Amino acid sequence: MDLKSERIYLRRLTETDAPLFLANTQDEEIRYMTGTKSIFTLEQIQQHIKNVAKDPTRYDFAICLNENDEMIGELSITDIEKDNHKAGFRISMCSIELTGKGYGTEAIRLTLKFVFEELKLNRLQLEVFSHNKRGIKAYENTGFIQEGILRESLNYNGKYSDEIIMSILKTDYEN
Repeated sequence: MDLKSERIYLRRLTETDAPLFLANTQDEEIRYMTGTKSIFTLEQIQQHIKNVAKDPTRYDFAICLNENDEMIGELSITDIEKDNHKAGFRISMCSIELTGKGYGTEAIRLTLKFVFEELKLNRLQLEVFSHNKRGIKAYENTGFIQEGILRESLNYNGKYSDEIIMSILKTDYEN
């Protein structure tokens, strides 16, 4: 399946992506948006990429620009349950400067096509923190619906945020 849109394409993550992936985990605004508290080393990121490449319950993709092949983000389809036809989802841009330009929305649309047309799943679920307004908007614009709230689920630097559970079903995608 062609995972390409007007401005971006998705490709499987490779070990050569590790330095940029590491930089992504060190950007303080990205860390806050994703609720990331752990500090990672390059070796840990490289091992993670090796491990996920062998995991049959997930797909991990780099989000790249068509014009120059630059990696601008990454996303994962996780915890695929074939018998229940469902999976989890997460996405992150490489820097805050790349947010608000529609790249994430394009990547989500490509992911939904892959999930519902190629993998033949019925449900894709995600969790997003209430302070991530741009992320919530992108999810809503691509058909995700809020299902619940885990109140004050994240304590990040002394400030609490709710964790919002959202999903999209195949029928939502088709309509």
